[in-house]
This record gives sequence, C-alpha cells and structure tokens, in this order.
Amino acid sequence: MQIEVLLDKLPLWLFFVITAAIVLISIVSGSRLGCHLRQCKKNDEGPIGSIVGAMLGLLAFILAFTFGMTASRFDTRKQLLLDEVNAIGTAVLRSDFLPEPQRTETRKLFKEYVDIRSFRSDEVLQPEKLQKALADSEALHDRLWSQVVSLSRESSNPVILGLYIQSLNDVIDFHSKRVTVGLQYRIPGAIWLALYFMTILAMGAVGYHFVIAGADSFLISIMLSLAFSSVILLIADLDRPSGGFLRVSQKPMLELQQKMSMSIK
Repeated sequence: MQIEVLLDKLPLWLFFVITAAIVLISIVSGSRLGCHLRQCKKNDEGPIGSIVGAMLGLLAFILAFTFGMTASRFDTRKQLLLDEVNAIGTAVLRSDFLPEPQRTETRKLFKEYVDIRSFRSDEVLQPEKLQKALADSEALHDRLWSQVVSLSRESSNPVILGLYIQSLNDVIDFHSKRVTVGLQYRIPGAIWLALYFMTILAMGAVGYHFVIAGADSFLISIMLSLAFSSVILLIADLDRPSGGFLRVSQKPMLELQQKMSMSIK
C-alpha cells in the first residue's frame, strides 16, 4: 500500500497525535542517550550545538520544500475550479446556438453535470461517493459528446458548432486536470519517509544537546513536539484532496448551480 494512501486512512487528529509522539519519543531517546554516554555531566557543547543547528536547518529546509509543494498545488486546485466553472458557463451559453431538441437536452445535461460537481466546502466526500461522482461526470461527458457527433453530421453552421465543441472540450479537459491534480498528484512516499527520518534524527540530536548543555526540560520537549507536529499536520492537511480542515471553497460552482437552477427548468 502506498504511504500517501495509508496516511489518508488516518484521521487528522490521530495523525497529529502520532507525529507528536514520534517527535517527543525522539527527544526523550536523545536525552537518555546523552545521559548514558556523558553521565549527565556538562561538557563542551560548541561543536555539538553547531551539528544540531545544521540538522535543524536541514529539517527546516525539507519542511519548507514540502509545504511549498502542497501550498502550490492547493492554489492550483482553486484556480482549476474557477477555470472549470468558467468553461461550463461558456459551454452553456454557446449551447443556445444549437438547434432543438439538442439545445434543451444539452442544457439539462449541463445542469445535471453541475449538480454532480457541486458540494459544500464543509461536506466530506467519502471515497465511494467521490468515485461515483467522477463516474457520473464522465458518463455525462460521453452523452454530451455523442450529441456533438450527431450534430456534426447535419449541422449547417460548422463555425458555431466548432465554438461549442471547443467549449465542451475545455469542460472535459478541466475535469481531467482537477482529477489529476487533486487526487493523483500527492506528496511522494519517499518524501514522507525522508521527512520523518530527518525529524527523528534532528529531535534526537536536540534531546542529546539538552543533556550536554544541562538544560534538559520535559516541558520544552512537549512544546517542541507540538510545534513541529503542527507544521507537519498542516502539510498533510494541504495534501489531502478532501476531508481535511483546509478545503478549496466551492462557492463559484455553487453560484453557477444556483444560476442554472433559475434559468434551466
């Protein structure tokens, strides 16, 4: 099983608790190791402090790199949603130039399509419901495209039909892009492994340095574990396609749904 799939099965609160526990255990283990090797005596901490600082800097770099990756993809998902809404709106407008009865049927199909694509930002889509929505969307693509094929054989105005075909192509393309970026483009498992490996090493080194510096504090260890776990939780939340605290606002699609409900009966 892929690591990102396994992480998706964990509730975010449990993900946070596990991460905080890993960080805290790493710090405590480093402290115990320092006590065992140095007998808890204060030693020259200069070289050790530099090494710990370098490890923390490397960990911060990996965190920043991973956060930037997920934040950029989150912005892309928002932009693709807006682009899809605009593409659907354009296709509906251009469908007015189609002859009857295809015009009425096409508008009803687009209304059904928007109903499928619309859900509240606070609504958590289960994997089964999400897969059904994607399957229904692709089925409507096939029905809309079948109409275009039949119209192309009898159309007397290929220019206008071509404009509608272009809009329909855009709708299908943006659907594919949203599925790919939202569901398939995830943080690779290798990056998750590297992130946790570096976290364990760096936090262990911090615990070791606490003992060497004579500043071992369980309260500081807890605060440090909560701080790092919060950042990693934010990264995991941004990476999830649905079910997290940070979700792409569906307001543009909901507004289009409301508009089409009023104009298409």
